[in-house]
Amino acid sequence: MKNPLIELEKFGQSVWLDNISRDLLVKGELKKLRDEDGLKGVTSNPSIFQKAMASGHAYDDQIKEILSDNPDISAGDLFETLAVKDIQDATDVLKFVYDKTGGDDGYVSIEVSPELAYDTNATIAEATKLHSKVGRPNVMIKIPATQEGLPAIRKMISEGVCINVTLIFSPTVYEQVVDAYISGLEERVKKGKSIKNIASVASFFISRIDTAVDKQLQAKGNKELEGKIAIANAKLVFRKAKELFGSQRFKELEKVGAKKQRLLWASTSTKNPEYSDVLYVEELIGKDTVNTLPPATLNAYRDHGNPANRIETDLGIAEDQMEKIANLGIDFEAVTRKLTDDGVVLFADSFKELINAIEKKKGEVLQTV
Repeated sequence: MKNPLIELEKFGQSVWLDNISRDLLVKGELKKLRDEDGLKGVTSNPSIFQKAMASGHAYDDQIKEILSDNPDISAGDLFETLAVKDIQDATDVLKFVYDKTGGDDGYVSIEVSPELAYDTNATIAEATKLHSKVGRPNVMIKIPATQEGLPAIRKMISEGVCINVTLIFSPTVYEQVVDAYISGLEERVKKGKSIKNIASVASFFISRIDTAVDKQLQAKGNKELEGKIAIANAKLVFRKAKELFGSQRFKELEKVGAKKQRLLWASTSTKNPEYSDVLYVEELIGKDTVNTLPPATLNAYRDHGNPANRIETDLGIAEDQMEKIANLGIDFEAVTRKLTDDGVVLFADSFKELINAIEKKKGEVLQTV
């Protein structure tokens, strides 16, 4: 029986895992996903690290080792050391994919602190530091698509750093992200430097859009459009991506080795139990895309996925659906702005919880050192 996850390759889509933990690496589960399911990348964020590090004892030995050398290390620096080790180990597992695909895939993402999301210079400094600390060609640094994040993205691309642009909800912001990517490549070319090994993804969030818009639709008594807007929005963004990366401006860069910045579908677990558990995988299959799946969604798709190239179907219907919500008085740009701000807060809160958990674990381990 064919594995639907592997079948996605035929349609030009890469499957990444939206999860990382020490157990996943130590027990060989990441390698197994690479070999048996065709997994081609990993994404992480503060919420994922918070879940991984706050419970269990997988990190205790490394914490003990670090504290025996430096008992005064801050919880923030301790977290960074632990996270960098996970990212390095994951990039090493996926280096095979990176080499096999000529640097198109095989990436592992680590995020700059969400507390810096509205500070351009601090984001640049942290992105530079993380890139240097991980020290692997297949690491991607995650920077949120805030207005302050965009210049940082451009700068890091111009410095030759692979970037995962996160927390994109709006088609307008997506165009700004692409411009930041292309501008960064252009700056690098002007400096006479190679752009052949620079890869980037634009992480476009899906299910959170339906969660937010569905509430407004319910308040207006409209059931017809529930569970439809996130996919409609994504389809129209995919069409825009083809246009932007088919432009003469980008073709000039392709001549000197530029890679397209791929759309990465993020937040693809189904939040509403009334919807299919693979809804945000099935409807978003298309060439030059990535779908990063949390473990439950990945397992569900392996079990009952039905791959087909659907991202370019029913575009007229998608346009109609977006027009209908506007006619209902739903301000989609306002919805996406709030989702971006809420996303930053959510990750910042997770980061604070994570640091508190590390502080607590540090205290526990110090008693045994």
